[in-house]
Amino acid sequence: MSTTMTSRNDTLFDRAQRIIPAGVNSPVRAFRAVGGTPRFIARAEGPHTWDADGKRYIDYMGSWGTAVVGHAHPKVVEAVREAAGRGLSYGAPTEAEIELAELLAKLVPSMALVRLVSSGTEATMTALRLARGFTGRPKIIKFEGCYHGHGDSLLVKAGSGALTFGNPSSAGVPPEIAGHTIVLSFNDTAQLEDAFRKMAGEIAGVIVEPIAGNMNLVEGSAEFLRRMRDLCTQHGAVLIFDEVMTGFRVGLECAQGRYGITPDLTTLGKVIGGGMPVAAFGGRRDIMECVAPLGPVYQAGTLSGNPVAVAAGLATMKIVQEPGFYDLLSLHTEALVEGLTLAAKKCRVPFSAKSVGGMFGLFFRATPPTSFAEVMQCDKDAFNRFFHAALERGVYFAPSAFEAGFVSAAHTEAEIGDTVSVAVQAFGQ
Repeated sequence: MSTTMTSRNDTLFDRAQRIIPAGVNSPVRAFRAVGGTPRFIARAEGPHTWDADGKRYIDYMGSWGTAVVGHAHPKVVEAVREAAGRGLSYGAPTEAEIELAELLAKLVPSMALVRLVSSGTEATMTALRLARGFTGRPKIIKFEGCYHGHGDSLLVKAGSGALTFGNPSSAGVPPEIAGHTIVLSFNDTAQLEDAFRKMAGEIAGVIVEPIAGNMNLVEGSAEFLRRMRDLCTQHGAVLIFDEVMTGFRVGLECAQGRYGITPDLTTLGKVIGGGMPVAAFGGRRDIMECVAPLGPVYQAGTLSGNPVAVAAGLATMKIVQEPGFYDLLSLHTEALVEGLTLAAKKCRVPFSAKSVGGMFGLFFRATPPTSFAEVMQCDKDAFNRFFHAALERGVYFAPSAFEAGFVSAAHTEAEIGDTVSVAVQAFGQ
């Protein structure tokens, strides 16, 4: 008589759902986009994670882009251990905060002044408040498919047609707040010009992911981003580059360096915390001097610049500056994308992929999309089948057709090769 073992992942998920909404502390983790039971991670090291059943995965989520040096890097772990031994939180300034801010300003020259916070949402939320406080204007432009955290002004989706004022895409966001957010199509330069032509004196700022990672990987065109910069300069609006995901993930110069475009404000997160909760916003001195206590725009945080988190960030930032770090990261990411594309072609599956630095996108359509509308044309069901087939074979991609993937410096040719071999089987299912 045989017995079927109950997965510990299933047991934990059942338990979690009794006390945590949907059993998770961030929505995409619930696997509702792909179906099935989420994997509860017990530990991680290098390019791998292990779930509660002890199964090992080649990990391409990397804590949603954070783990650029790989999981549990010895230098990062040691820095955290040393910092924790001196105390977990002070609520007072530390020298390490200055070090991290100085390093960010050195590597991202657009950031003349920098303030550390604890999350990407906190950084983008404050950047919008700062843009409004600096200009005295109410309206913000964002782009469909770009995600900037769960601040009220940003949880807005587009209505029908160009220049439609957004309606809240989350309950609890008052329409009068959403009404100050203008949602335009990503990579649509003409629509952006039209918005400035009609409302220039009301627009406080434009916020954009120069390389979007939350509608899968969609790169802003050079023309689109350059014109955005010109329009903001011409009309006195604040250009905000949300580089929470792309910052030190697509290169040491971040996305703004790759494009050669200088934003007025930049938000950073993920990589700069090395796996701990650190984010930052910074930019032009005259704008940043509006932040309290220098100016009237208020922002505060008990755990901002937390010493343990900053130690993890500093250790990570030292590693990414090592010679050849991004060359090898890009090489391995390109090899993954090329291998997956060839595997799909062999299986005659409509598929395309692309990469930028250590980010990549997988699309079940013939060519990579350039807008949210094109992303929505991808075959979601085909992705879901591929996702589960790969997961069963020990390869963990993001559990959504609308999320970018990430390679770390710990991924080697061996992991890339194993992933491509799995993909041949997964595409064939």
